[in-house]
Amino acid sequence: MGSVGPPEVALSSPPPPPVVAAAAAAGAGSADGGQEKPAQNGGPAAGAAPAMGEEGTEYRGLPGGAGAAPAPAPSPASLSIVPLIFIIFYEVSGGPFGIEDSVGAAGPLLAIAGFLALPVIWSVPEALITAELGTMFPENSGYVVWVASALGPYWGFQQGWMKWLSGVIDNALYPVLFLDYLKSGVPALGGGAPRTGAVLGLTALLTLLNYRGLTVVGWAAISLGVFSLLPFLVMGFISIPKLRPARWLEVDLHNVDWNLYLNTLFWNLNYWDSISTLSGEIRNPAKTLPKALFYAVIFVVVGYLYPLLTGTGAVPLDRGQWTDGYFADIAKVLGGAWLMWWMQAAAAMSNMGMFVAEMSSDSYQLLGMAERGMLPAFFATRSRYGTPLVGILFSASGVLLLSTMSFQEIVAAENFLYCFGMLLEFLSFVLLRVRRPDAPRPYRVPLGTAGCVAMLVPATALIVAVLALSTLKVALVSLGAVAVGLVLQPVLKFVEKKRWLRFSVNSNLPGIDVALQPAAPDEPLIV
Repeated sequence: MGSVGPPEVALSSPPPPPVVAAAAAAGAGSADGGQEKPAQNGGPAAGAAPAMGEEGTEYRGLPGGAGAAPAPAPSPASLSIVPLIFIIFYEVSGGPFGIEDSVGAAGPLLAIAGFLALPVIWSVPEALITAELGTMFPENSGYVVWVASALGPYWGFQQGWMKWLSGVIDNALYPVLFLDYLKSGVPALGGGAPRTGAVLGLTALLTLLNYRGLTVVGWAAISLGVFSLLPFLVMGFISIPKLRPARWLEVDLHNVDWNLYLNTLFWNLNYWDSISTLSGEIRNPAKTLPKALFYAVIFVVVGYLYPLLTGTGAVPLDRGQWTDGYFADIAKVLGGAWLMWWMQAAAAMSNMGMFVAEMSSDSYQLLGMAERGMLPAFFATRSRYGTPLVGILFSASGVLLLSTMSFQEIVAAENFLYCFGMLLEFLSFVLLRVRRPDAPRPYRVPLGTAGCVAMLVPATALIVAVLALSTLKVALVSLGAVAVGLVLQPVLKFVEKKRWLRFSVNSNLPGIDVALQPAAPDEPLIV
């Protein structure tokens, strides 16, 4: 990643332990400039880890234990804690734009209750799992290697396919939503050639930000986040004289669109695990990742509840008006046209932030899968800025292909695929606790195995509810996408066997059955 950005402050300065150095070097190659060792005759290279398709149901080593190769010199990881918090914020939320449908579907009381309860049921468990497994496996394959280590490389690939596809589907929303917020001021952006050209141009511009590196992405996320949230802070202060708390209690249980309600809540509170595919780019991930997730959960929940309480409490309820973009109308009622324009600009900028954060995770995931031998070696190619060049281009192409889908279709389809991926994650988390109870974990969820299972029961019930409420069309399209992944992995292994494309495993990555050594307690936290 690029080196642009303000100087960081180190709280202390001991050198990083070898395992963190090994994790940081996972995507950078060896000290002599060789990133990977090519496979010979379809098999793993000398000195490299075995190709993932040739292993059994578990890998042969967890990072950094006995028998592992000596740690190479570390490559500079790019993400410190403040940019990381904002990248997580944008991967999960991006602000309250899009939560309006929860009020339209179920009324103020259920909307407020949902954004209080669902973080406990879903966001906190997902963030805890990400903190434990993301620090246990600090590499860019993220949740792919979690599943592969517990269920085998075949299911690891399926996890990667479903998560990457759901991420690209999610990212297809943001250029479209950006233009939707601007078309009231520029009617030509409502359709036709001008809109198509704007989608292409915007996608190219945001893709360029990702190409320039995570430092650029991180500080862009901070700037966009501050700009996007300020109008809600101002609107909240303006609304104080007009707040009527009784409006928060309005509910009609006989008039609830449960499918729209649950999908809106779920879409706005998931993707906490996306940051795991940037674990190899985080400075001191053993300390930085759990802290960033903790602060981000608070940031996201407050960022939803504050505007929701403002909007529902200060303006008489008209559920039919509560659709995407309604916060701009509320801003006009409470503060005037200047606040409405600021809100619309903030919404547009928020979509830019969500795009660059999601593309970062999607593209680094492809790089991480290539470094584990799951994808052809060219996916591991890095630009001169250290970014995954091929992964960025593939993710941008997927966004353009899917940008013609409607908002509701995109949300439902990505939720469906995401649910399948989360079921694999939950199962892998529990299996690793059972099979590897003594494996050192830099961060450990403060529950025993039985407690972890109990924590996941409500989240699993939510997944079942989201899947059950999906329309037949969404279910068929999503299951078709899953079926593609089931076939694609054997096809890639056949291509590897025939040597039509080169596959290789990064020799700097440790195996997966030896325990990871925890970070030194005095290792510096970069802020």
